[in-house]
Amino acid sequence: MAAAAPLLSLLLFLLLLPASNSIYCDEDDCYDLLGLKQDANASEIKKAYYKLSLKHHPDKNPDPESRKLFVKIANAYEILKDESTREQYDYAIAHPEEVFYNTAQYYRAYYGHKTDPRAVLIGLLLIVSAFQYINQLTRYNQAIESVKQTPAYRNRLKALEFERTGGIASKKKGHKQMDKKVEEAVSNEVELQIHGVEKPSVWRLYGVQFILLPYFIGKVLTWEICWFWRYRVKKLPYAWEDACYLTQTSLKIPASTWKNIDESRKEDLVTRRLWEKSNMERYIAETRKESKRRR
Repeated sequence: MAAAAPLLSLLLFLLLLPASNSIYCDEDDCYDLLGLKQDANASEIKKAYYKLSLKHHPDKNPDPESRKLFVKIANAYEILKDESTREQYDYAIAHPEEVFYNTAQYYRAYYGHKTDPRAVLIGLLLIVSAFQYINQLTRYNQAIESVKQTPAYRNRLKALEFERTGGIASKKKGHKQMDKKVEEAVSNEVELQIHGVEKPSVWRLYGVQFILLPYFIGKVLTWEICWFWRYRVKKLPYAWEDACYLTQTSLKIPASTWKNIDESRKEDLVTRRLWEKSNMERYIAETRKESKRRR
């Protein structure tokens, strides 16, 4: 009995579900309401509606029953005047057994989003970008506050204040104001020392990047073509910036990490030409050997 309960529920649901064509004009036939046959053309549909509206419109006929009939006539006209909904209605009449499909088509036509997809996309990008910026700003402010609580920040604050006062601790009333100015100056230096959290920028928002996507694609294609022409066709030696880029990608390190490497160390890595497989294998072997020696 327990196993049969879901089946009985499904059968009951199917029995109670209205016929797929009745969702358009209730229990009436849309063509019958306008006094038409199913093969009527658009002109005939329009004429029939205007003829009936003159007879049953509330302004012409105050009878309540006539008012109800006019609502049905107007609904039938709205369905049949549009080629798409009329096609769906005709299909529902011809295939009444396809209840779920016909119902889905009806609600899609009448309650689906008819907004321009471009407007939806722009609105979505604006919303996502706004949340993205708020999230970045919140994380950045939290990181700033965390850094300000560290001993290193406080020591730097004291050192800078000591430097500005010439080693003399001020006891004047303006001392607190001076502290605020010093703190603002130190904050500008501390911001550059926060790793993993970048200062919010409009240029990194998804919406802006999407708008600038054609520019970025063109820039990348231009770079690829220039690279191919310079180093594959003409076989010129790599410029310093390009050699640094090849070294960085070969070592698989972020650009921020590469930027913080000492210049002499950079020069040593670049001269090793690590983008060549044999040189990279030799470098890895040397690194492992040096690591074992230090142990």
